[in-house]
Amino acid sequence: MALVVNDRVKVTSTTTGTGAFTLGAAQVGFETFATGIGNNNTTYYTIFNQGTNEFEVGLGTLNANSTVMTRTTIISSSNSDSVVDFAAGNKDVFCTLPASKAVYLDAGGNTVNAAGAGFAVAMAIAL
Repeated sequence: MALVVNDRVKVTSTTTGTGAFTLGAAQVGFETFATGIGNNNTTYYTIFNQGTNEFEVGLGTLNANSTVMTRTTIISSSNSDSVVDFAAGNKDVFCTLPASKAVYLDAGGNTVNAAGAGFAVAMAIAL
């Protein structure tokens, strides 16, 4: 099992509750989790219940044929950053890179993570 992040992975789902999500068909112009992430892999995801305020961002684990995603770790959500008990409705489920997991260059060209910590300093300490 590997952590995989990919562009343009987006499907629909009508799953409700707090458990694993059954992943539906790819939305037009996007690919499925099976194609973009791969069976048994983990990925960062967002679930958004269309027409509501319900959302969840986390780390999910796909099953052997990528039709079900277990919500392994919740990073942020509309439920005070806890697991969301999704109501009925159509949900968008897509691959994302959470801001808290990003490493990027600041305006001065320095590498930092979302918390503002210097990446180069951390690397120097690790060496």
